[in-house]
Amino acid sequence: MTLLVNGEQHDLEVATLKEVVTHFGLQEGLVVTEVNGTIIDRSEWSDIEVKEGMKIELVHFVGGG
Repeated sequence: MTLLVNGEQHDLEVATLKEVVTHFGLQEGLVVTEVNGTIIDRSEWSDIEVKEGMKIELVHFVGGG
């Protein structure tokens, strides 16, 4: 299915928001997710079914100086 992730189209074979985060290899504890303009709590990622055309923003925090 085609999803808009961080402003770019991606064809992914995923079922849940958690699978999207995993697909991109992001560390779950350092990611904030937004779906169609709504921030989704990490505890709900497995419950959010992704659908064709969803707009997903993944913000990954990194440390450094």
